[in-house]
Amino acid sequence: MDNLKNAELAALRSKSAFIVDMDGVIYHGNRLLQGAAEFVAWLKARDKRFLFLTNSSERSPAELSQKLGRLGIEVDSSHFYTSALATAAFLASQKPKGSVYAIGEPGLINALYEAGYTMNNVNPDYVVVGEARSYNLDTIEKAVSLVNGGARLIGTNPDLTGPTEKGIMPACGSLLAPIELATGRKAYFIGKPNPLMMRHAIRKLGVTREETAIIGDRMDTDIIAGIESDMETVLVLSGVTAREDLDHFAYAPRHVLEGIFEIPYK
Repeated sequence: MDNLKNAELAALRSKSAFIVDMDGVIYHGNRLLQGAAEFVAWLKARDKRFLFLTNSSERSPAELSQKLGRLGIEVDSSHFYTSALATAAFLASQKPKGSVYAIGEPGLINALYEAGYTMNNVNPDYVVVGEARSYNLDTIEKAVSLVNGGARLIGTNPDLTGPTEKGIMPACGSLLAPIELATGRKAYFIGKPNPLMMRHAIRKLGVTREETAIIGDRMDTDIIAGIESDMETVLVLSGVTAREDLDHFAYAPRHVLEGIFEIPYK
């Protein structure tokens, strides 16, 4: 069994590029996970192409770079891609220079501005919901009114929960649920497992899917996104998905590891 696992890890390590989730893989909130620094050092030492691909829409690439820097890992902002950026790119392709009512943090708001969108709380083209500390009954009521008035409903990602240093907390999908229920409209989600997000990632890395592995902690976003994009999939058990959860899914990852610390050479 050990020989088989070593052979599988050797094949994984031979990949040219890695798409890596952040929450539950690299850190929980502001706590760095075991082996994260060593993994990034290994990527750099072996000239691997890598992209941190996060469904969180709260922070910009620059802020994520700074956050990792505070945790002791130096990574340039070009190595980050968020659901906020993917959402802004999607909206700009659908309706250039449109308007939006956004419930979210600066990472989402800035991405929308940079894509040519303006904020509009009267008659926007879209209502966009991401993770938001400002989320409250007033914002829900406003979003419901605008969607009922004709605005299209967009979610930056479908995650119901996310891991933090405090434990599992509500994420974007949970915040959107009351708006969906009140309006009878289903949101269109841009983040993983939407293939749009994966195509953006592959294009940004400049590699093929055969050369790439995706590493994540969620079966319902990271792993299914990798499977549907025909990539090597790696589930780490340091985040949302536990080993006993695996039997609940009709699909399986190629590799199941305790954490990111298993990947670098000893």
